[in-house]
Amino acid sequence: MKKIILIAAVLGLAAALSAKAADAKENYDNLCAKCHGAEGKGDTKMGAKLGCKDFTDAKVQADIKDDAAAKAIKEGLKSSEDKTLMKPFDTLSDDEIKALVAYVRGLKK
Repeated sequence: MKKIILIAAVLGLAAALSAKAADAKENYDNLCAKCHGAEGKGDTKMGAKLGCKDFTDAKVQADIKDDAAAKAIKEGLKSSEDKTLMKPFDTLSDDEIKALVAYVRGLKK
């Protein structure tokens, strides 16, 4: 009986992690891909206009800190001239933001 409970718990955790990954991809596709591109290269028309970074580049990834990325998602980004570069996604929970940052980290080639 203990083995069955343990197996069920492990499978439940795996399903939850899989769902979280799917949610992060869905959030990226719905909220980020318009500018950052489906693959994270920033190669969209809007991405080029705003100077989006290529998240597939290991050097770019190394320069981005997780807490700064999470803050940018939650609060948005402005240029030095106070122009909005990225609107805030303040409707996302902290867990969704954390999952989105992890998803973006996974775009590195």
